[in-house]
Amino acid sequence: MRKKYLGWLLFGLGLLAALVCAMLYSVSTGEVSIALSDIPRILSSKEGMEYFVLTQIRMPRIVLAIAVGGSLGLTGSILQGVYRNPLVEPYTLGISGGASLGVAIVIVFGLHTINMLMLPLAGFIGALATIFLVYTLSIRKGSLDINRMLLIGVMISFVASSAMMFLMSISTAEDLHSIVFWIMGSLDEPNTQLVRLMLGVSLFGLCVTYLFARPLNALQLGQSKAEHLGINASTAIRILFVVASLMAGICVSVAGVIGFVGLIIPHLVRIIIGSDFRISLIGSFLGGGLFLVVSDVVARTIIAPNELPIGVITGIVGGLIFMVVLSNMRRKPKLS
Repeated sequence: MRKKYLGWLLFGLGLLAALVCAMLYSVSTGEVSIALSDIPRILSSKEGMEYFVLTQIRMPRIVLAIAVGGSLGLTGSILQGVYRNPLVEPYTLGISGGASLGVAIVIVFGLHTINMLMLPLAGFIGALATIFLVYTLSIRKGSLDINRMLLIGVMISFVASSAMMFLMSISTAEDLHSIVFWIMGSLDEPNTQLVRLMLGVSLFGLCVTYLFARPLNALQLGQSKAEHLGINASTAIRILFVVASLMAGICVSVAGVIGFVGLIIPHLVRIIIGSDFRISLIGSFLGGGLFLVVSDVVARTIIAPNELPIGVITGIVGGLIFMVVLSNMRRKPKLS
């Protein structure tokens, strides 16, 4: 038992150290190269272009990457645990489709010119409406049917995607470009209040969901067996679904659709450290933040001075990692 907890501690500290290294590399890398040894002097002087780059561009991006990546990794781990399905991710339930539809409506009708907060607000309202529909339509005879919820979420996602494609087909070239760019995801958020909000939501979500680590472990045995163990499975599933969906909705509304983080990170964490949610929740949060910070560095530097949408990097890298991991798992000989 002591050896298991020591392994958890080393795993968590290793992820945290890797995240710190990625943050330091990210803050010093870019079109304007800044040496790490010069950062204290630049921050203390509070003037010059390098100070502006650090405090207004790179540091907020790093914080947002950690918050969004951590939230997506955490929600992916929660939903995969609730549904007992490793292919479920935060966007499977139609959250990204609803948020994208909300943003597309605002852009097509020109409402985004009223205020800079209209796009994230529209994305969150769309995600919230999807969550409400999935939740209410999944209740049957007073109980929540998780299989029905998954099917309804997938269907709502298809409907929302089709409606969004219709709006894109009737929009102008400029509006079409804005919609496509938002869909591909970006951490270029100039509003520092939204960045702080995203960070606060991610940390709050981690604290709340960690209280349900033991119920999630029990749910791996099935809902009925978890209830025999004294777990109020229905209440736990409701709370976890709402918390995870709201976190995913806020991520989509602030940073756009960034795929594969909520799918690949929890899967890798389970392979490395096991499926105990007392460590996999923390590992998914730190791993998601690490993955998104590294992906952001690649997106900013691979075709510098231009920048790729971060969703392109997470999709390509995440897909390749997932295929390699699955291929290696199949090649391992089974123990007799």
